[in-house]
Amino acid sequence: LEDHLTGQRDYDLLVIGGGSGGLACAKEAAQLGRKVAVVDYVEPSPRGTRWGLGGTCVNVGCIPKKLMHQAALLGGLIRDAPHYGWEVAQPVPHDWRKMAEAVQNHVKSLNWGHRVQLQDRKVKYFNIKASFVDEHTVCGVAKGGKEILLSADHIIIATGGRPRYPTHIEGALEYGITSDDIFWLKESPGKTLVVGASYVALECAGFLTGIGLDATVMIRSIPLRGFDQQMSSMVIEHMASHGTQFLRGCAPSRVRRLPDGHLQVTWEDRTTGKEDTGTFDTVLWAIGRVPDTRSLNLEKAGVDTSPDTQKILVDSREGTSVPHIYAIGDVVEGRPELTPTAIMAGRLLVQRLFGGSSDLMDYDNVPTTVFTPLEYGCVGLSEEEAVARHGQEHVEVYHAHYKPLEFTVAGRDASQCYVKMVCLREPPQLVLGLHFLGPNAGEVTQGFALGIKCGASYAQVMRTVGIHPTCSEEVVKLRISKRSGLDPTVTGC
Repeated sequence: LEDHLTGQRDYDLLVIGGGSGGLACAKEAAQLGRKVAVVDYVEPSPRGTRWGLGGTCVNVGCIPKKLMHQAALLGGLIRDAPHYGWEVAQPVPHDWRKMAEAVQNHVKSLNWGHRVQLQDRKVKYFNIKASFVDEHTVCGVAKGGKEILLSADHIIIATGGRPRYPTHIEGALEYGITSDDIFWLKESPGKTLVVGASYVALECAGFLTGIGLDATVMIRSIPLRGFDQQMSSMVIEHMASHGTQFLRGCAPSRVRRLPDGHLQVTWEDRTTGKEDTGTFDTVLWAIGRVPDTRSLNLEKAGVDTSPDTQKILVDSREGTSVPHIYAIGDVVEGRPELTPTAIMAGRLLVQRLFGGSSDLMDYDNVPTTVFTPLEYGCVGLSEEEAVARHGQEHVEVYHAHYKPLEFTVAGRDASQCYVKMVCLREPPQLVLGLHFLGPNAGEVTQGFALGIKCGASYAQVMRTVGIHPTCSEEVVKLRISKRSGLDPTVTGC
């Protein structure tokens, strides 16, 4: 430790956490010619699931989730195929084991890719669980039991978060799994109870239903808290009409393993106060996430956290309470828990530290998509937020139901395909938010996000020529406002 106290430090930058944000920081700093180290360690889940370098998104988040969502969408396309002249014998069975193996192999290739990229950029990688010794130094124990001390001029904390377990519920930890486990199961989860109303809960239940499994979602209060509530209701409506079961206003009280191996879940209906039970093969907790800060010994470095959430408090420059220690991504209080924001915030931070830049991360108008069976993409304010911020009388909402052309021949139900644009009422009617429910919502929303980021007005959107026939063109055809009271159903051309 003596060397570390004399001012000669090992690295210009030490990054704690090898997820999206941390890796982006390390690569950017190395490109700017700095001496960089990354420390990353994955604590196995209570179920014993472990994974490699890359963080939540790569291993147990966006990547495996989107691939399993795609598997489910393919099931729907197979059912459509006969309408388009393909002679496909129905029903087509799904093999979980094959899908899981393919998804897991792709994830492992990404783990390897990240390690190679660090090596190519001469970034030192340590697979150790790091904790602070002082404000410039962390220590960790290597596989052989040897203690490693690392010091740096600048430290970035990017440890992300992990799923929350309801430890107050009997049997929750022993018998339940989370999103940390679902993508790494070798065998099909079978009949599954998903507890929670988060986007993680709905996405998992959606793809489980889509590949032919029996899936039930237990929702205590409101679905997709923080998202537009009209859109959230329509997401649930679509899932319910396509096979996912919902237990609304219910809270689980215990989970027990029956002699035959099945799980018996007891819950209370909060409206009637009555108790009920059900039997499942798998119980998946999706009730939120907690920051991975507990083992960091942040107090040794003097880094302040929120007493309520344990997330790290930062300023607009991602700086913590300690001048040379920064934090980015899901571990930070008040930041969107999204891979692209962590990546961009990390790159901009490093450019400010080592590249002479002064550009700050802008967390307004960040687009995102919920990959439920019918995807929900949004950017900007929800209708509720717009009204709360500007007042009902200053907000205009343009909306329409629409039917994707692909749904017509297959006779698919399009009742929940819907788009709305939330604007200021005052001309030129600045666009405050866009909400799109339908196929390929992520692709649609990403495109319009640029316009909204650039301050697009409703008038400018209306002067944009649509591409026909697409779902995206429905956005530039929005003529009916909610205030007018007209029927927003669009019949197409």
